[in-house]
Amino acid sequence: MIRFEQVSVTYDGAAQPALRDVDLVIPEGELTLLVGPSGVGKSTLLGAVSGLVPHFSGGTLRGRVTVCGRDTRTHRPRELADVVGTVGQDPLAHFVTDVVEDELAYGMESLGLAPAVMRRRVEETLDLLGLNELRDRPIATLSGGQQQRVAIGSVLTPHPKVLVLDEPTSALDPAAAEEVLAVLQRLVHDLGTTVLLAEHRLERVVQYADRVLLLPSPGAPPVLGSPSEIMAVSPVHPPVVALGRLAGWSPLPLSIRDARRRAPALVARLPLTPPAAAAASEARGPGRSVGAGKGPGLREEAQRGGPGAGPGLLARLLRRSEPAPGPAIGTGPQGGDLGGGRPEPVASVQALSLRRGRAEVLHGVDLCVAPGETVALMGRNGAGKSTLLATLIGTLAPTTGTVTVRGRTPHRTAPQEMVRRVGLVPQEPRDLLYADTVAAECAAADADAGAAPGTCRDLVAALLPDVPDDTHPRDLSEGQRLALALALVLTGRPALLLLDEPTRGLDYAAKARLIEILRALAAEGHAIVLATHDVELAAELAHRVVILAGGEIVADGPTAEVVVSSPAFAPQVAKILAPAPWLTVTQVANALAEAAAEAEEKDEDEDEANAPTEAEAEAGAEPRAEATP
Repeated sequence: MIRFEQVSVTYDGAAQPALRDVDLVIPEGELTLLVGPSGVGKSTLLGAVSGLVPHFSGGTLRGRVTVCGRDTRTHRPRELADVVGTVGQDPLAHFVTDVVEDELAYGMESLGLAPAVMRRRVEETLDLLGLNELRDRPIATLSGGQQQRVAIGSVLTPHPKVLVLDEPTSALDPAAAEEVLAVLQRLVHDLGTTVLLAEHRLERVVQYADRVLLLPSPGAPPVLGSPSEIMAVSPVHPPVVALGRLAGWSPLPLSIRDARRRAPALVARLPLTPPAAAAASEARGPGRSVGAGKGPGLREEAQRGGPGAGPGLLARLLRRSEPAPGPAIGTGPQGGDLGGGRPEPVASVQALSLRRGRAEVLHGVDLCVAPGETVALMGRNGAGKSTLLATLIGTLAPTTGTVTVRGRTPHRTAPQEMVRRVGLVPQEPRDLLYADTVAAECAAADADAGAAPGTCRDLVAALLPDVPDDTHPRDLSEGQRLALALALVLTGRPALLLLDEPTRGLDYAAKARLIEILRALAAEGHAIVLATHDVELAAELAHRVVILAGGEIVADGPTAEVVVSSPAFAPQVAKILAPAPWLTVTQVANALAEAAAEAEEKDEDEDEANAPTEAEAEAGAEPRAEATP
């Protein structure tokens, strides 16, 4: 079906090929999962299948790629449209029309299908992806996750033989992601469609894959094999695999069900609750190393001053910065326990309701965020998470109720004054990037925030130590663009930092670095609110989880209590080790290490107790045996 013959791709101006000597065959009628760290050429390989590389992207392709017998060197993307459907990382770049139903029909119109066929397939796709209620909605009014489902639906309607998807679930809530993956599995099993899928959130998809294609590092030859074989050697792997490696399970489990069958022996080695040391370590943040499953080499990077060293340097930069106006930002309690001498909240939302047209997007929302606290907003796509962030930043005004940030009403306060109180990193970091170089972006951020020249560049150096000043932001990876946007926002040293889907497009190593950075900010007293579908991120980082549904808060409490009680939003470790309140592989690793240290100390004490005294040793006495009852 898809054949690569000694394929190498080199982009114009690049010192090294993005792909080198790829030679493989992707089986027909199977779901093949493409995995690997950021920057190894996954998007390039997908583009080579669809013909976008090199016809759209430019560069030089050596070798040959054939799809259903068609050579992509001689067939442009429009000549492959009836056999290859493609969904990229950015759904907005995919749309041609303005309305959902029109977008689903557009591809079939381009292929000249009969109106009756088009109508039937549109209805089928609306039902498959749960889009029926959105059929007449303007695409611009949809949430990011809803837009992603529309993009997937628009390539399903022509019934292509091959589907190529680049992170199709990155903007979807867990339930919607499972629906999309179930649809893809149905296409594979019932229709024989060949699916090639790249995804960073492997915990969602690895159990559905028939094959896994690993790109281990830039320029390294790809490895194609069964999911269990590849996960045993892959540098990127989901928490269930990381837990299996930690526990020494063989073969490694790929699903929650398989892991739960082996969990009792591991649970027996663990205390009833996560030890206080582990909880404190997770809350303390900046000096903590990232445990198994969160990307290799972070500690080594910190030692050599690489990206992993960012949080410590970032904390020093923030301490040197001018204090934010208004009340001083305290260090804030960690671990979510904000009782007793509770500090004045950074942000307060009271009885907030907001209407957009005829729809009430938010209703009766009450929320307070304290200094040093990290709050995760979770919920289905369209639940109102991004809208709530928009009211906190001031781009949307409440219909009723009040919103205050550091004593100011955001939508009534000048942006120049709010920049030191609240900052937002949007779902698409590129929305904040307008200049042609990193240096120009930094200079503009310094001017906007009224900061000393070089303030933003110092933050960029802490977060992106190897990026030159003359780099164009569009040439950065998703993780690098996120770090640049974060540096631009932090230039104003806002008391409240808002992030909308911050891990979209990030691999496990980049996500681990982001977690360290955000912990450092919380330790410096910044309040953080992040809207996310990434349950693993919430488990690692958040002190509180707030779940929205239908524009209302339906749950608000400490992370462990909220996510463990929710099947939809529980992380993999919590599902595997339930009902024990364990959330992350890091917690389990810390507990096992602590238990091993205690056992070793106990053995040493026993050896010392059984050792002969000095007088006995001189007399040549045997060591004393323990008394038996």
